[in-house]
Parts: sequence; C-alpha cells; structure tokens
Amino acid sequence: MLPVFPEVTLFVQCMVDAMAPEAAMGMVRLFDRLGIATSFPEDQTCCGQPAFNAGYRTASRKSAMHFIQVFENAECIVCPSGSCVAMVRHHYLELFADDPHWLARAKKVGGNIFELTEFLVDVLHISDVGAAYQGTVTYHDSCHLLRSLGVGRQPRELLSHVRGLTLVEMAQSDRCCGFGGTFSIKYPDISTALVADKVERILETGADTVVGCDMGCLLNIEGYLTRMGHPVTVKHIAELLAP
Repeated sequence: MLPVFPEVTLFVQCMVDAMAPEAAMGMVRLFDRLGIATSFPEDQTCCGQPAFNAGYRTASRKSAMHFIQVFENAECIVCPSGSCVAMVRHHYLELFADDPHWLARAKKVGGNIFELTEFLVDVLHISDVGAAYQGTVTYHDSCHLLRSLGVGRQPRELLSHVRGLTLVEMAQSDRCCGFGGTFSIKYPDISTALVADKVERILETGADTVVGCDMGCLLNIEGYLTRMGHPVTVKHIAELLAP
C-alpha cells in the first residue's frame, strides 16, 4: 500500500522547463498512473544553483529565499534533477548558516524535497511502475545525484523492472560527462574531452538508448552524439518510465 500524500508538488528544474519539457510531462503521467495528484506552483523559479556555483552568493540567496517562500508549505516536493535537489537539501544550509530564521525555513524545505527516482524507490517503496520499453539501455550516473544524494541504486531498480528493457552497464558510469553547468563554458576543451570519453563508454555497451536523471548531462551527451553522427537515443528516466 502506498504512503498517503494529498499531492506531490513538482519542482521543474530550469533546464527541463526550457529545453526538455517532455521529462516534466513524463513525471506527471507517471504520478497519474500511480494515482498521486500533482501540483505545479507557477511562481517557481531557479533554485539558485548557477549563481551559487559561480560564486554569486547574494544572488543565490535571493533565488533561494524565493524558492523557500514558494515551496515551504508543500508536504512533498519532487524534482527530476539530482543537482537541484542537492542544492536545496545541502547548499541552502550553507547559504543561510548565519541566519537562524532562514536556516530553519531552509531545513524544512530541504527535508521535504526528493529527486524523482529517490522518491519512487525510497519513499513510495516502488520499483515496478508498470513501464515497458523495447530496447537495450545503459545508465549514466550524474555527479550530484550520485555523490551528493547517494542515488545510484534507485534508478537501476526502476529500470530493471521495465518490461522489454535490457540494461547493460557502461564502464565508469560514474565518470563526469563534462557538463558541470558553467564548467562546460569556462573549460570547453576539458568538457569536450570528458563527454567524448563518456560517449565512447556508451557506444561500447551496444545500447540503443542512454538514460539518466539529470537533463544537463543528457543534453550534453546528446549534443556530442548528434555531432558525431551516432544514432543513440537519449532519454530522461521520467520519459522512459511513463511513455
């Protein structure tokens, strides 16, 4: 029996909102299938991670304050991005370490936010969502999701129960794809070398599809695959679980 939630409040990461809305729609369809209502606060904006990573703490605090105000009354917040969840759960505590009032509010929000696969497996205790996909899939571990949140087992559990899907692990699946947000802009040569290595590992598996949980990584991988002419499909896990 599923835990009872009046609804799940969706935080749709900027990159998904602007460049890959199909991942957000997949999340909605998935929760519809599970009988869980969803809501989407229309005044939500960036969590502040890009400014934080670039060293602009004042701007990041402003974004974080708005995020907290929008989401602090939500019982459960789910996001299709490990990096954004890590920002809210961990780095908001750093941003507001010298402000007890905002720190308490940040802790409350941070305790209620989950990455999608983490929520499904660890909170709902679901590994089989009734999905089907005909193909051979390999999985990319995104850096923040794996290292900051410890989420690596959960996506694989979900993929292992998708009917018709064959999961083939790539070598060094936890190696960075080279995106890293502003890293790929500041250090394009290093970024390109990293994504080239990642794509080589993907191709070695013979998979026709590469799946991940963070859209930044997936867009970076997809861009390189396309430029090199490799016919490998790239999907956010939400799309694959809820076609």
